[in-house]
Amino acid sequence: MRSAWRTLDPDLLRSIALICGSVAMVGVSYGASAVAAGFPLWLPVLTGALVLAGSSEFLFVGITAAGGNPFAAVAAGLLVNARHVPYGLAVPEVIEPGWRRFLGTHLMNDETVVLALSQPDLVRKRAAYRLCGLGTLIAWPLGAFLGSLGGTQVRDTGAFGLDATFPAVILALILPALRERVTREAALVGAAVALVASVYLPAGLPELLALSGLLIRFVRA
Repeated sequence: MRSAWRTLDPDLLRSIALICGSVAMVGVSYGASAVAAGFPLWLPVLTGALVLAGSSEFLFVGITAAGGNPFAAVAAGLLVNARHVPYGLAVPEVIEPGWRRFLGTHLMNDETVVLALSQPDLVRKRAAYRLCGLGTLIAWPLGAFLGSLGGTQVRDTGAFGLDATFPAVILALILPALRERVTREAALVGAAVALVASVYLPAGLPELLALSGLLIRFVRA
């Protein structure tokens, strides 16, 4: 275990810190939005720790606050989280077997998977996945808590642009992978699908449909 942590060089640690900081800021937006929509302070904090999936949590709050059925909101959140299926197929060796698999699976999200896949060897993949995952597990509920405290004072949380930090960090992480032509084409197809779908579908679902870009890799294989 100690040797694994030693593989985390300063550049990688800075990347993890940047990710956790951006997650916390988006969590502030989530907590403030939830409380401003009428939810109790504890709800975004609890879901932040137990669900740990920002897009599905935003979707649940948005649908319920708009008068939608809570069960339909949960179903929509589960549908959005279906993207974790290909995530699990992409990093099976990163999540260790045994009891660690339960915690490792809970830590699986966009940030941890992207960061782990960007590492050159298995030891670094696992170390980056664990530290980024644990950092996210702390940063997201903490951000939601801070946002909930200020939710009654800040009504228009979108005016601060906090939600832009997350996609900006993810884009920075995947840029090196876009040097490969097939990966670049798959990303462009997925982005186009998500852009068109965002006009007709609620938040979260366009990102799920963007996974259709992965078909490019199978066609070219």
